[in-house]
Amino acid sequence: MSDGDTEAAADADASGGADGGRADRVAVTGTPGTGKSTATALLEGEYEVIHLNDRIKEDEELWTERDDDRDTLVADLDAVRDHLGDWAGVLDSHLAHRFDVDRVVVLRCRPETIESRLRERGESPETAAENAESEALDVILSEAVDEHGVENVYEVDATDRDPEAVADAVRAVIEGEREPSAGTVDFIDYI
Repeated sequence: MSDGDTEAAADADASGGADGGRADRVAVTGTPGTGKSTATALLEGEYEVIHLNDRIKEDEELWTERDDDRDTLVADLDAVRDHLGDWAGVLDSHLAHRFDVDRVVVLRCRPETIESRLRERGESPETAAENAESEALDVILSEAVDEHGVENVYEVDATDRDPEAVADAVRAVIEGEREPSAGTVDFIDYI
């Protein structure tokens, strides 16, 4: 079964034995370039969506230093937790799985696609390659499972899906209409 077939089977199983309840707090996470912000922007009329990276960039109290080599900010996760307070909705960020949530959606994408998207955004070849390798090694997926348990993690392969289809998959997770699916996407062939 291909990754796309596995993903389709997970979607088809959603009508069967899924949790059935709507989650109050859902993290949408994944390697930079997987399409998190694009997909979650499509959910903004239905759910409270927090684009965490934007908030961190806008508030100096939420980061501790600038990583000049990667041209990124180093988030202060404790300060971000305090800033979020008693939030509800959808938390969009490659860091979202680091917070207290009911469910975690890990967007996945072929590493070659991530590398291409990040280079188109102006990222350095080194940063693009580092993120592509991270995706192939399941780094964010592993962190999400370690933090929240396999029963609360849902993978969505966004490689060949348009943003609306990815948003639909995220919506199904939020609404409890989809089974957990950690470990269904595999890009190790990239390595």
